[in-house]
Amino acid sequence: MTRHRNNGGAHPARFVDPARLPGPDAGLLFLRLAGSALLLYVHGLPKLMHFSAELQHIDDPLHLGHGVTLVLALFAEIVCPLLIAAGWLTRLATLPILFLLFVSMALVHPDWDVATGQFAWLLVIVFGTIALAGPGEYSIDGHQQR
Repeated sequence: MTRHRNNGGAHPARFVDPARLPGPDAGLLFLRLAGSALLLYVHGLPKLMHFSAELQHIDDPLHLGHGVTLVLALFAEIVCPLLIAAGWLTRLATLPILFLLFVSMALVHPDWDVATGQFAWLLVIVFGTIALAGPGEYSIDGHQQR
């Protein structure tokens, strides 16, 4: 630790000790919680709260039927984020979300450019990172691996 000259009674300047900064596991926890909360709040909960209205106008790009499509979307936007936030079956839980995002961008909104679809791309980045990196130590999955 380096101290600077103390002029006039001010506290000495201290440099941040990198060893005391949160590590990658804390970053993965933040990513899981923030990404999951965002997906739940912006997409999942509004669909659930307005189920009947959503059923009337949801796109059915895979021709599964509007009801099946909505239930699958709710699974990806409510159940999967809850699993990811808890860190349980984390990598597996990212797959329906990523699938939903790619179907939405490729089949439902093929006209979107990067700027228009930036929220979807950011979700791909968040959940893709979680899929690749795993949940980290602060998770049910991480705890079970010990």
